[in-house]
Amino acid sequence: HSDAQMLREHFEDYERESKALSEKKLPLPAYDMALKCSHLFNLLEARGAVSVSERAQYIARVRGLCKRVIAAYLELKSAEPAGERK
Repeated sequence: HSDAQMLREHFEDYERESKALSEKKLPLPAYDMALKCSHLFNLLEARGAVSVSERAQYIARVRGLCKRVIAAYLELKSAEPAGERK
């Protein structure tokens, strides 16, 4: 009984926030937003509010967010001095 339009709007909000956080080299909060996008996609799919072509697009969008998060994380880790790495 969820509101599909509201879920779509929140997906876009979290997607935008994940991208912004990745650009600011904040990978963990960006990852949190990407996970929220994944969850919202699952809710939309369970609700039957996603077509076959939309499904592929949503998956690609979440995948793209995760790739940005990974890139931000690796860049952050490579900038650490060698003595601080664990």
